[in-house]
Amino acid sequence: MTDATIVDKPHTGHVAVVTGGAQGVGRAIAARLLAGGCQQMMIVGRDGAKGTQAAHELGANGADVRFHAADLAQVDAAIGMIDAAHGAFGKVTRLVNAAGLSDRGSILDTDPALWDKLMNVNARAPFFAIQRLAQLAQTGEYDATVVTVLSTALHVGNSFLAPYSASKAAMANVTKNAAMTLRGSGIRVNAIAPGWMDTEGEDVVQKKWHGAGPDWLAKAEAAQPMGMLVKPSHLGELASYLLGANSGVMTGAVIDFDQFVPGVYPE
Repeated sequence: MTDATIVDKPHTGHVAVVTGGAQGVGRAIAARLLAGGCQQMMIVGRDGAKGTQAAHELGANGADVRFHAADLAQVDAAIGMIDAAHGAFGKVTRLVNAAGLSDRGSILDTDPALWDKLMNVNARAPFFAIQRLAQLAQTGEYDATVVTVLSTALHVGNSFLAPYSASKAAMANVTKNAAMTLRGSGIRVNAIAPGWMDTEGEDVVQKKWHGAGPDWLAKAEAAQPMGMLVKPSHLGELASYLLGANSGVMTGAVIDFDQFVPGVYPE
């Protein structure tokens, strides 16, 4: 047996659904899939104007990129986006769960409404999106791959990230359970858990929840061991690899993507 040949355009002929694809990590992953040969894609989000503009820009080189408006707090929307893409393109073979909420709350002040909000968007929506993708792929007898964007907060998380951390930890389990269940059907499921990221969304979070000034990013990066926060483009490269044929049989992986190693104390 010889090693498989590395594929230059591993997403050629594939159809992708990318939640949160209008900005940040989702958009970076979408761009890498398109660069890797994907020609049919649906990006999903709540902001119609932003999503439509992003789809136009992502499809500038000729790919058929469409925007689908959905509120992933509603489980029917999570299932419906997969059905919508399947109806438009005939199949869905790449799923990226990048959309998420990071509202703040601790074990002392999180109320049931906040708990439900974060669990619904961060865990329930991707769970049922994966389920629907798998059902359609099994019926159509084609392979598919999934990548979910988690967070290193799944290991513990700051005190003010209690429900957020719980939702990401839940999806880490779902990733492994789904991978084990679906591996015989040619469906691979992996996840990436990034640390602190430099995104448009994080800029909003820092200013809304932490009173950060316009120089928060410069200050934050100056304090990091490698002088930067995690960049969406870097995450996009890894996600593209995990979603493509070059990652072979890899499934059930939850990859920490950060410069801090969980469990290590300062020396």
